[in-house]
Amino acid sequence: MGVGLLVEPEAGALAMPAFILRFRGWWMRPRGSRLVAPQNPKPPPSPGAAAEAEKARICTRSRGLERKVLGFEIDALNSVQFSNHTGYAHWKGQVLNSDELHELYEGLKLNSVNKYDYVLTGYMRDKSFLASVVDIVQELKKQNSKLVYVCDPVMGDEWNGQGSMYVPEDLLPVYKEKVVPVADIITPNQFEAELLSGRKIHSQEEALAVMDELHAMGPDTVVITSSNLLSPRGRDYLTALGSQRIRNPDGSVVTERIRMEMHKVDAVFVGTGDLFAAMLLAWTHKHPNNLKVACEKTVSAMHHVLQRTIKCAKAQAVGGLKPSPAQLELKMVQSKKDIENPEIVVQATVL
Repeated sequence: MGVGLLVEPEAGALAMPAFILRFRGWWMRPRGSRLVAPQNPKPPPSPGAAAEAEKARICTRSRGLERKVLGFEIDALNSVQFSNHTGYAHWKGQVLNSDELHELYEGLKLNSVNKYDYVLTGYMRDKSFLASVVDIVQELKKQNSKLVYVCDPVMGDEWNGQGSMYVPEDLLPVYKEKVVPVADIITPNQFEAELLSGRKIHSQEEALAVMDELHAMGPDTVVITSSNLLSPRGRDYLTALGSQRIRNPDGSVVTERIRMEMHKVDAVFVGTGDLFAAMLLAWTHKHPNNLKVACEKTVSAMHHVLQRTIKCAKAQAVGGLKPSPAQLELKMVQSKKDIENPEIVVQATVL
């Protein structure tokens, strides 16, 4: 997780300074299904221990750099401290518990540096840790009523038509009853959106209804980052949907809905879901009432990062072999210009 303390942005950065508290949950699945298509994906055999093999901690490189480039200074507070993400064959490290989280946050409070404009959370596996995060978010919102909480509710995914949770099931009611109601922006995949709403999605109309249900739970912005809906452009494209409630000064509410079609990439990357949430935070900061533009910049930047990553990985792979996890680490530093000012290659359709 990261704490972001921003001084004046440098040239090319966002015009508005912001302070971010980020819970860096480094245990994450390879989010191939979020924005890219995994190569011959294998479903986890069960939602339990065997599913651990399908999870991976996001790499350090894609944590914080994109926000630093866009004007956010990030200090990291890690919910786990691992040698590398769990997409590798081996890893070592420690897991932060809720008591240790409270101790770290208490240190911030004692120094009066617990003042933030954003909170961003991702994968969390422990019920008590998740509840502690909610307590912190609520306390921070009391200090700053304009604080924006961006939540990526990482709970599970669907493989070959079969959905599966790879966090303990007792986290679902915590997300539904405590986390989502205090969130301002959420970025579930289709399976997670169905879990949170209790409704299945078989069509665009049902997806829009689910997003309305999630709006009613609290968040003004809901982005279903990937879905099983068939794209009009064919099976080589992945469909994402977004919905944003805009509150006007007169009290009226306008809802903007968008749809995006993204070309699938034949590889499994670790960290795309986290990168999506982080970039969306940055671009909604710049375009708070224009979800279309924020999502176009987010997804286009990701497209450039992933294309550069797969090109480099294939060049490094020996004898045409499948690229290794190390070779598929996201090329964030090399993509600095694309993150700062992405060429729009993915257009959103307003529904």
